[in-house]
Amino acid sequence: MWRWMTCGMLLGLVSCYGGGTTYQPETGDIVFQSLPNPPGLDLVDAIEGATGSPYSHCAMVFEENGQWQVIEAIGPVKVTSLKEYTARGRGGKIWAYRFDQAGRKYVPAALATMRKDLGKPYDPRYRFDDQAIYCSELIWRGWKSATGKGLGNTVTLGSLGWKPYQPVIEAIEGRGNLPLDREMITPRDLAKAPQLTRIFPAE
Repeated sequence: MWRWMTCGMLLGLVSCYGGGTTYQPETGDIVFQSLPNPPGLDLVDAIEGATGSPYSHCAMVFEENGQWQVIEAIGPVKVTSLKEYTARGRGGKIWAYRFDQAGRKYVPAALATMRKDLGKPYDPRYRFDDQAIYCSELIWRGWKSATGKGLGNTVTLGSLGWKPYQPVIEAIEGRGNLPLDREMITPRDLAKAPQLTRIFPAE
């Protein structure tokens, strides 16, 4: 089991892992976290439980005016400091993934597209459209605009472990409405994209 320490920001380095290892951010990194899940926040449990993954949220890192920031869809699409993003995660944990060399050239164009979605509301229904945006969709849309291809394999709701979370789904979609054929990109499946390698913490 990993031993974690509370994360903190120091001189542009996010120190999050026992033993002194630090995350050194680069523009284009994708950072994942487990969102807080107090009683009543059933959507977080549903995301993590249905995908069998601790990843319930993700964002893309970039540098602006000498400060590390992320662009994320949490509530509205917005820019958040990397320090604030890191502190939000349960236990202050983050996981960081980096594009391979061939993919990094597309990062500026992907970020430019993602910025066009700033201010759009969050989509708890996880649909592929441009009216409301969820976290992994924001990154997927940016990448597709830059490259013409999606990032990671999309899945359907029906292919996930949705049954224990049927009440959560029906609270969002309406009683008796289970859109099992709905296609989506989950944080878990985004992280599995072959263009990405986990660089923090080391595997």
